[in-house]
Amino acid sequence: MLEYVKYNYLEIIRLIIEHLQITVLAVLIAILIGVPLGIFISYVKGVGPRILGMANIIQAIPSLALLGFLIPFLGIGFKPAVFMVVVYSLLPIIKNTAASLGNISSDIEEAATGVGLTPFQILYKVKLPLALPVIMAGVRISAVMAVGLVTIAAFIGAGGLGYLVYSGIRTVNNVQILAGAIPACLLALGIDFFVALIEKAVSPIALRDDIKSLDKHLIKQIRRRQRTGFIAVAVLLIAVICFSLFSTVKTSEKHISIGAKDFTEQSIIASIYAELIEAKTDIEVDRRLDLGGTQIVFSALTNRQLDLYIEYTGTLYTNILKREEKRTTEEIFSLIQRELTEEYDLALLEPVGFNNTYAIAVRAETAQQYNLKTLSDLARVSQNLRISPTLEFMNRADGINGMMASYGMEFLSVRPLDGTPRYTALMNDQCDVIDVFSTDGLIREYGLVVLKDDLQYFPNYNAIPLLYADTLERYPELRPVLEQLEGKIGDDDMRELNYRVDVLHEKPEEVAKDYLLSRGFI
Repeated sequence: MLEYVKYNYLEIIRLIIEHLQITVLAVLIAILIGVPLGIFISYVKGVGPRILGMANIIQAIPSLALLGFLIPFLGIGFKPAVFMVVVYSLLPIIKNTAASLGNISSDIEEAATGVGLTPFQILYKVKLPLALPVIMAGVRISAVMAVGLVTIAAFIGAGGLGYLVYSGIRTVNNVQILAGAIPACLLALGIDFFVALIEKAVSPIALRDDIKSLDKHLIKQIRRRQRTGFIAVAVLLIAVICFSLFSTVKTSEKHISIGAKDFTEQSIIASIYAELIEAKTDIEVDRRLDLGGTQIVFSALTNRQLDLYIEYTGTLYTNILKREEKRTTEEIFSLIQRELTEEYDLALLEPVGFNNTYAIAVRAETAQQYNLKTLSDLARVSQNLRISPTLEFMNRADGINGMMASYGMEFLSVRPLDGTPRYTALMNDQCDVIDVFSTDGLIREYGLVVLKDDLQYFPNYNAIPLLYADTLERYPELRPVLEQLEGKIGDDDMRELNYRVDVLHEKPEEVAKDYLLSRGFI
């Protein structure tokens, strides 16, 4: 753990800053929205149940579902992450504001009216100062909750400490998981402590239990410190907002974004293209890795949040274009090239070289016990075996349902598991069968037996660069650079690169750069 931190402390610090940016900005926006809503509820009778009911409904929506829903509207990265944290942070702030203002004694309000205060003066001079401790308690709850929510936002490329957690889960790297989880816990505790200090600093001195024992001089000092603390907090918040806004400004006129799905191979191949482009051109590349499944990344591309990512012919044919007819590899490529150009104005370049098709794998002892060599062999004994497919394989047209129908399979149980944890479940005898990618490095690590697709159910999944046609028009120097990799990365090459990341725990960007250097591309 300490060794990992020693060599990666700069990345951890950068991710902490990203995490803090989103958290502070989102909570501040939630305060600016939630407190006025709470005031509105306390003054207008009958609207409280509706507003709080709406906030409760939003709170009940799974955060990952909300993030997926936001992509077509807000894209990926910073904006949807902030929006998601804001909407989930509203409920405690609205509730506490409305409750604290509503519980102030009517005698206090009558006394304030008696000395000539207007309704607005009563609100900001009497009611809000009295309600402030309870309002700040709601802000503390929202702030701590926001730290955990930002961890999830790494799923759509927002950065933060969640990136380390997801990367560690994907590569079965417990040290990397802890490197993200521990700072996130400490950050939550630190923010809770900091907000508690703010709560104490802004709360009226008249509400202190020991007010009677304080002399006038000490009271003046406390109030002076409160004003100083309030100004310092305001300056800090303004600085965070400005940094968050200006840090998203691109530093280069020539700029493209390259995306990747949330598995090892995608991170490596995206990094290979990014490194090559930056080495051969003056184009700045924004890397948006670990964005989730096919639909998320393809939506990001079609919504102009990405300029390029590496997709697979089989995925485009069955999952994007919804085709099921059997065709040759050449026919499939020609069809998807024509239809994606006509419907989305996308350009497909020639395949990279490797075919990362779906496959079905079992433990060596399972293969020996049931004499399994092909998927037809598996179908014969499938009623005795448990399968744990990935979530995407569960829902794809070319996934588990089509495979079971084609081979006549009927498994004992089907329990979906995403990413690398399905390998762990397989080796711990929690399941007997999993779907794999043919270039997975963990196949070699665990000595798994990959069963032959004897009915040729799975199409070829040749990796191809997918980008907008106008991107090539804006940057004509891009095409010859991308074409350098056509047909150059074979199945064995990709399997070895995946092995280095998944098993040896090397970084995808370092593996990518080393590959380009060793093959003379840069």
